[in-house]
Amino acid sequence: MEESAAMAVEVRIPTILRTYTGGEKAVSGQGATLAELIDDVEGRHPGLKARIVDATPSAASLRRFVNVYVNDEDVRFSGGLSSPVSDGDVVVVLPAVAGGSR
Repeated sequence: MEESAAMAVEVRIPTILRTYTGGEKAVSGQGATLAELIDDVEGRHPGLKARIVDATPSAASLRRFVNVYVNDEDVRFSGGLSSPVSDGDVVVVLPAVAGGSR
């Protein structure tokens, strides 16, 4: 990561999404909320946001099969895309694992 990463939010990228980050395991970004952070990272890594956020005409939300954690807290229970983030936070993006049949 860049040297300025100490004053930014670290976003850890799962293997399946690293094609959007040039193979980087972690990227840094800035923003006051998770939504702002994702927009900031999208500016340098186009296509990543579409894999994390489901943008509907009425409102954007996290995709159903993607889990996002800010400092080990699941954002689905702490405000979703409006969850606050601060310098030094670590955001982890994890694709949900599903299997079996109906």
